[in-house]
Amino acid sequence: MLPSIEHRIATELNARPNQVAAAIALLDEGATVPFISRYRKEATGGLDDTQMRNLEQRLGYLRELEERRGSILASIAEQGKLTPELQNQISHADTKQLLEDLYLPYKQKRRTKAQIAKESGLEPLAESLLNDPARVPETEAARYVDADKGVADTKAALEGARHILMERFAEDAVLLGQLRAHLEENGILVSSVAEGKEEAGAKFRDYFDYREPLKAVPPHRALALFRGRNEDMLRVALKLPEDLDEAATSNPCEGMIARRFGITSQGRAADKWLADTVRWTWRVKLSLHLELDLLGSLRERAEEEAIRVFARNLHDLLLAAPAGPRATIGLDPGLRTGVKVAVVDATGKLLDTATIYPHVPRNDWDGALHMLALLAHKHGAQLISIGNGTASRETDKLAAELIGKHPELKLSKIVVSEAGASVYSASEFAAREFPQLDVSLRGAVSIARRLQDPLAELVKIDPKSIGVGQYQHDVSQFKLAKSLDAVVEDCVNAVGVDVNMASVPLLARISGLSAALAENIVAYRDVHGAFSSREALKQVPRLGAKTFEQAAGFLRVRGDNPLDASAVHPEAYPLAQRILSDLLARLDGKPDSRALIGQSGVFNAVDANRYTDERFGLPTVQDILREMEKPGRDPRPAFKAAIFKEGVEDLKDLQPGMVLEGVVTNVTNFGAFVDVGVHQDGLVHISALADKFVKDPHSVVKAGDVVKVKVVEVDVQRKRVALTMRLGDAAPAARDKSESKATPKQVRQAAVPAPAGGAMADALARALRNK
Repeated sequence: MLPSIEHRIATELNARPNQVAAAIALLDEGATVPFISRYRKEATGGLDDTQMRNLEQRLGYLRELEERRGSILASIAEQGKLTPELQNQISHADTKQLLEDLYLPYKQKRRTKAQIAKESGLEPLAESLLNDPARVPETEAARYVDADKGVADTKAALEGARHILMERFAEDAVLLGQLRAHLEENGILVSSVAEGKEEAGAKFRDYFDYREPLKAVPPHRALALFRGRNEDMLRVALKLPEDLDEAATSNPCEGMIARRFGITSQGRAADKWLADTVRWTWRVKLSLHLELDLLGSLRERAEEEAIRVFARNLHDLLLAAPAGPRATIGLDPGLRTGVKVAVVDATGKLLDTATIYPHVPRNDWDGALHMLALLAHKHGAQLISIGNGTASRETDKLAAELIGKHPELKLSKIVVSEAGASVYSASEFAAREFPQLDVSLRGAVSIARRLQDPLAELVKIDPKSIGVGQYQHDVSQFKLAKSLDAVVEDCVNAVGVDVNMASVPLLARISGLSAALAENIVAYRDVHGAFSSREALKQVPRLGAKTFEQAAGFLRVRGDNPLDASAVHPEAYPLAQRILSDLLARLDGKPDSRALIGQSGVFNAVDANRYTDERFGLPTVQDILREMEKPGRDPRPAFKAAIFKEGVEDLKDLQPGMVLEGVVTNVTNFGAFVDVGVHQDGLVHISALADKFVKDPHSVVKAGDVVKVKVVEVDVQRKRVALTMRLGDAAPAARDKSESKATPKQVRQAAVPAPAGGAMADALARALRNK
C-alpha cells in the first residue's frame, strides 16, 4: 500500500507527518488557511500560508485519487475480474493517470469491434497466432468461418482476431506508461497554418512553421499554440522525430509494442500479420490517444503555470503601497465624452463629482483647470489620481499645470492603472453604493480610491478583470477563480481590515466571514454606529463563536482597548495583559499599559520563553510581542509613484536609447510589461531584466514596482515597444525593413501572440537579440 495521505504530503512539503495531520484536522474543522497559518502555529509547527495553500490543494487531489481508487476497485470486483495482482497494482498507483491506465481494460464502454469478435468466438484464433507465429493465419482462420456468427470468410476472421489483439495491446498499462514516457522525452510539437488562414491568423505567424521538443515547450508558448488551434488558425500535432525524417524506416513505438508482447520477425508464417497488427495498434489506437493525452497534460501544466503567474501578479498588485487616507481627486480620462471627476475624502467617501472637457473636440482647458482648482480648494484634496487609459497623458499634463498654477493647494498627481474600473462601475455593488450616480462617474470614484488603498478597492472587482494575467482567458476559469480567490483572501487577511470603515466586499474576504455575514456587519454598523471593541462584534446577527474565532484577529477596531487595533487574537488577550502587567511592575507603573503599546524597544527585553505554556508556544508569544511593539503594522511597502517623462505621451514620441521611469504592470514567464506613459505597455524581455542570468522574472521585478528602463525598439504600426532594464546596453541602430529577419529559432524563442486582456503579450523578445 501507498503511505498515508499525511505522509505523502509531508514528504512533498518537507514537513513532519504530525504537522500535516494537525493542519488537515484544522481544515476539516472549517478553519481557514489565514487563521491556521497565523494563529495555530503551535499545532502545525509553523507552516506558513504558502505551505498551507499547497497542502490544501494537494489534499484535495489525493482525496480525489483515493475516492477514484475505491470506485475502480469496486467496479472491477463487481465484474469478478479483480485478481490479487491487479488489486496490488491499483493500490500502489500514485497518480490519476496510472489509475485510469490500469482501469482501461475494465471500463464500461460502447460495444467495440474487439468485443464483437470475441462474441463471434475469435479470441482463440487471436491467442493461437500470438502464441505460435509458425501457424499459417489463413489456415487457422478457416476453422473459425461461421456465417451464423457473422464470420463470413477467413478475411473477416483474421480482421476480428486483429481487433482483439489491438485492444489488448492498447489497454496494457505497462505499455502505455512506456510509450507515454518515450513521447514525453522525444516527442516534437509541430504546428502549421490552417489552409487559407495566412492573413486572418497573422498574429500567429510565428507558429506557421514551428517545431519544438515537447519537453522544452514553455507554458506561454503552449497556450499560444492552443489558442491558435482553437481559433482554427493553426494545425497542431505531436510527432516523433522519425515521423519528420523521410529517410526513417522504423518506428520506435511500434518496436516497444512488439517487444512488450514478444513479437519478432523471424520469417514465420504469422510474423507479417502480427507486425501489421502492431503497426495498426500504434497508428489507429495508440498514437492519437497518447497525442491527446500528452497535449492535454501540456495544456494542464501550462494552465497551472499561467494561473500561478496571474496569482503572483495579483498578490503583488493587491499589496502595492497605499497612498494613505488623504482626500483625493479621481480623474477618469476621456476625449469626446470628457474627463470624469470624483472627489473622495480621506476615508473614501464620495464628496463631489463633475465632468470637464479639456481635450478635443471642446478644448475647454481653462474651464477644466478652474473647476479642478475649485474642487481641490473646497474639499482640501491632496492627491490627484489619474486613470491610465485613453487621454491619460493629456490629462496628466492638465494636472501638472494645475499644480504649477496653484502651489498653495500642495497637490500631487499620480497615474494609476484603471484596469477593472469599468467592471466595478457596472457592478451590483457599485449600483447599490451609488444608485443615483452615472456609471462613468463611478469609475472615477474607483480610480481615486485605488490610489488611497489598492487592496480595499480592488477586492470589489472580479480578480480576472484586473488584467495582470498571462492568457487568463485560455485557462480553466474554475481553477483560475479558485486560485485568485485564495490570493485575495491571503492578502486581505495579511493586512487586516478596519471593521468600522470596510466595505462589504472587503469584509467578505476576511477569514470565516461570508458575503451575508459581511452585509450583516455593515447593516449593524449603520444602525448602531461604529463598533467600540471586537467583543461588540458578537452582537451581529448570525456571527457565532466559531466565526468570531476565525475572523476576530484580522478585524481592527480602534477603541478603548489598543489590542483591538492589533493582530493579537482576543483568545491571547490574557497573555498580552500579563506581559504588560509585568512590564508595568518593572517600570513602577509608569506609563500605563495603553501607553506602553506601540513603544519601540520596550518589548525587546521581554523573555518570550517565560510566557509559553501548553496553549501558547514560543511562535505565538513572539508574534504578540511584535504586535504590541507595532500594533496593526501594515506589511505593504511605503508609497512611491513613477514620474513619467514630460513630452513623451505617445508611441511616436519614443526613441531608441531614451531612458524612462515606468511602472511594472504585469510579469510573465518571458518578461515584464512596463507602463511608461504612452498608452501601450512595453516589454522588458527576460534577457533584458538584469546584467545576470534570470530564470524567473518575478525574482527581479513584481507588479507595481517603479523601474527605470531604456527604449530598445519601437514599432508604431504594430504598437510594440521593446525595453531593457540593462541601462548600460547600447540601443541598436535603426534597421531597414528589408534586412534579413531573425532565424526561425530566434522567433520561436522570442515571439508570443498577444494575450487577451489588453496587455501587450506579443513577445518583443527581439530586444537584445543581437546581444
